[in-house]
Amino acid sequence: MEKLNKQRGLRNCNPLNIRRTADLWQGLAERQPDPEFFTFRSMPWGYRAAFIVLRTYCHKYGLRTVRDIIARWAPPEDGNDTENYARKVCALTGFPPDKCLNPYDPSHMAPLVAAMSRVECGVKPSMSQIKEGWSLYMGTD
Repeated sequence: MEKLNKQRGLRNCNPLNIRRTADLWQGLAERQPDPEFFTFRSMPWGYRAAFIVLRTYCHKYGLRTVRDIIARWAPPEDGNDTENYARKVCALTGFPPDKCLNPYDPSHMAPLVAAMSRVECGVKPSMSQIKEGWSLYMGTD
């Protein structure tokens, strides 16, 4: 199952494996062949969606640390090893688990999203695609 999700994230241009909901994201592919996860037109659009979800975590739920974000993103009740996921993200970003992150600071969010993408997809992400996603997120595309 984990390998399937890693492949899905890449195939769906959805590097954080955002589950399908009623939300109509900008950048969605015309066809949505995956019944569980969104499919985006390109990886930058998938990264844009990730930045928005994480901003929502901050504003709506008060989640500002790696520990808190990952606890919601990959909760143990969904079969995730949440502690291991958070440890990997902290190791990849260099952020301590309780560092307060700013959803409008690319020096916080780009490494966080890159690390989460690496955990989700199992491959090193393209920083140029993440930067492109940041530009879409900030409306500077």
